[in-house]
Amino acid sequence: MSLLSRLFRSRRDPRDALRPLWHRVVEIAREPRWYAEAGVADTIDGRFDMIAAVLALVLLRMEKEPAMAQESVYLTELFVDDMDGQLREIGIGDIVVGKHIGRLMSMMGGRLGAYRDGLARGGDALAEAAGRNVRMQDGRAPDDLADGLAALAAVLTQTDAQALLAGAIVR
Repeated sequence: MSLLSRLFRSRRDPRDALRPLWHRVVEIAREPRWYAEAGVADTIDGRFDMIAAVLALVLLRMEKEPAMAQESVYLTELFVDDMDGQLREIGIGDIVVGKHIGRLMSMMGGRLGAYRDGLARGGDALAEAAGRNVRMQDGRAPDDLADGLAALAAVLTQTDAQALLAGAIVR
């Protein structure tokens, strides 16, 4: 291999291995039952809230295994890339898209803390966290949503690391 071909060869994006997991996060967040049965608002904001909730649960699962630290960073980067594209698609300009991404990341950090605490405390704590972080249909309490999130967290806990990284979350 010549020096030039070694210098200019394309390197594989390390995030590519996490794309199936990212797509599975989005797929789970878009399941109709969250909206029809659990009462999440079927709006752009409600769908974002569900993606953030599912992603938070996956990241919390990954956090339990220090060996997955780098992969959790890559998964978060895929989230940021996707949200950046979505913001641009709805007309947010280059000048302010960075500020929006900064706010989204701040919200994501807050949700991680809220769901971590809610899962650890049990009882109504997860419903309280979901109620603060997910837009619900008018008049709907977040109890069914919290039950669904707790069930998803249990599935994630039972999913081994390699299956999780491959996006093989079986519900």
